[in-house]
Amino acid sequence: MNWTTVRLALRELRANKMRTFLTCLGMIIGVGAVIALVTIGNGVTAQITSTLESLGNNLVFAFPGGPDAGGRGDDSPFDRDDVEAIRRGVPGVIDMTPSAQSGVQATNGGYTANTQAEGGETSYFRIGLWQAAEGRFFTDAEAGRTVCVIGKTVRDKLFAGGTAVGQRIRLGRVACEVIGVLKAKGSSMFTGDQDDIIVMPLKAFQRRIQGSTDLFNIQISAASRADIPRVMDGVRLALRQSRGIGAEEKDNFTVRDLQGFVQQAQSIFGIITLFVGAVAAISLIVGGIGIMNIMLVSVTERTREIGIRLAIGAQERDVLLQFLTEAMILSTLGGLIGIVLGLGLAFLGTAVMGAPFLPSIGIIVGATLFSAAFGISFGFFPARRAAKLNPIEALRYE
Repeated sequence: MNWTTVRLALRELRANKMRTFLTCLGMIIGVGAVIALVTIGNGVTAQITSTLESLGNNLVFAFPGGPDAGGRGDDSPFDRDDVEAIRRGVPGVIDMTPSAQSGVQATNGGYTANTQAEGGETSYFRIGLWQAAEGRFFTDAEAGRTVCVIGKTVRDKLFAGGTAVGQRIRLGRVACEVIGVLKAKGSSMFTGDQDDIIVMPLKAFQRRIQGSTDLFNIQISAASRADIPRVMDGVRLALRQSRGIGAEEKDNFTVRDLQGFVQQAQSIFGIITLFVGAVAAISLIVGGIGIMNIMLVSVTERTREIGIRLAIGAQERDVLLQFLTEAMILSTLGGLIGIVLGLGLAFLGTAVMGAPFLPSIGIIVGATLFSAAFGISFGFFPARRAAKLNPIEALRYE
């Protein structure tokens, strides 16, 4: 390929700007969809990883009920016996906390916040990697006291950013002394606002807020990542024994680690990826067919021009190269515009979801090369047809 061929191709494409753009449109949509999807996927994956890292280290969760309850009709909540069964009988556990939760309306004078209240033991803060921005956490000696630690979002709603430590708020009809404010963790599309929370000692929460000893879940911290499978098996066995589940009966609880949540999110995103990928593939095929059709039209329109070139000494390969160049420029141009469009959509999408913008250089380069190859593939037939024209018949064409 030489620059004369490229200049001739660009001249022909500039002469029909609207047709050139419409021909590129299928390629633009296809490449743009792929770039946007991959870039958003990178950002979402990074967001999931960051969010899970903020939840705690080597965590295993146990929840009452679940899809494997086996129709027993016995999705009863956990109790202290279940907690003690795990504490006594599961090796590899370095920390754990049972927790309960309930939606509450918190008030401070004229300020109101509808938020999530949780009851936990002192280990709740260690397992969740929480830090105190102000004040302190409650101690074991305060297990029965109505004291609480609030998240930054609750502090901002109830105290308008002012001093909260030492103040009293009301959770429904219960007065609670604020002894600390949690350091902000932020929010994501998967966990919501992690700072919209009020944490109380478990016993006080169960007695004053919940009105029962039911537990929402049990959070367990394994000694290492390698211990997680063994801990999960141990927790499952301990809970089956504690809850009196027979050998032929299915679990009426669910045990999962953080990786399980990652896999679930990736599975959902994988379905979306396949769907959008199918749309992108159809768009690329339609774009390729559009390039081929327009090139065939161009061959017909320029039959006399081709005949003149062949008559004055141009070789078949020169004509073939001319039309292949035009097809490649069309597809490459569509690919480049698609990349810009895809990156723009990905930037907006990640901004809306609060995910990092992480474009992949490999995908961008691959999309450029792929679009050029697509143009050559679909442009070969029209180019070959042009090169095979009989010069005499081409000169007679009207």
